[in-house]
Amino acid sequence: MLDMTQVRSFVVLASELNFSRAARRLNITQPPLSRQIKLLEQELDVTLLERTSRRVVLTPAGMVFLVEAQKLIEQGNAATTAARRAARGSAGSVRIAFVGAATYSFLPKFISAARTTTPQIELELVQMETAEQLQSINASRIDLGLSRPLIGSHYLESVCVAREPMMLAIPRAHPLAANRRPALSMLDGEPFIMFSAQARYLHEKLAGLLAEARITPRIVQQMTHSQAILSLVSAGIGLAIVPGETRTACFDSVVFRPIDLREECIAELHAIWRPDNRNRLLQDIREVAVRNLGGMRAN
Repeated sequence: MLDMTQVRSFVVLASELNFSRAARRLNITQPPLSRQIKLLEQELDVTLLERTSRRVVLTPAGMVFLVEAQKLIEQGNAATTAARRAARGSAGSVRIAFVGAATYSFLPKFISAARTTTPQIELELVQMETAEQLQSINASRIDLGLSRPLIGSHYLESVCVAREPMMLAIPRAHPLAANRRPALSMLDGEPFIMFSAQARYLHEKLAGLLAEARITPRIVQQMTHSQAILSLVSAGIGLAIVPGETRTACFDSVVFRPIDLREECIAELHAIWRPDNRNRLLQDIREVAVRNLGGMRAN
């Protein structure tokens, strides 16, 4: 039977290909490490490493075993985590990716609601841009994504979990800051900070809004993230139209105003997932979003 201590030692040594560095990482001296590798090779009856006075090299058998050894360690870690969760009464976890825009309002409310209604489910959270979310969801590395609505063909399902009006962000010293509800026409010719094409959803929404109203602000910068845009507005570089929840960001020198429009301009945040996702807890987490946060089925 394989000794997992020996297996872990081999994986560390295979990554370092140096006994001194590997021993330091393992917090042991070189002689015990050498003995562990020798015992592992005897157990397997193969040579895993070729050692010379100058270098350490994996043999073909060592290369093959490294792949399987890494899997063994991952499985062991997963088993340990599952056992600890069971001891705490945890049913398991849901892996969730989110765009930065979700952090202003939605994400804190979502986490609070999940802790209240599904405390047995652990949330594993990671920030990702929409394109990376799509790759990770399709590869089953992520269970649920929180992103702007998807554009183009895809095979994912989604639900709208938040809707927020777009608002005008104005430097406090700008004359428009005194207007409680500026008209869109007032932006004509003004220095303007636009969402870049990388933020496709918001870029196309604003471009369409301005084109329909035949308004041509003077675009001085294009940025992907609301936080960066607000930083430039704060510096007095120009005006911007941003999702309303960004007003919770701490920019004292920025004034937020609703825009006088014929039709309300809304930014949506969606939860997205693979329809064939096998995580049985995913539905419970989706229901938290829909039930507690007023989500609407999208597609």
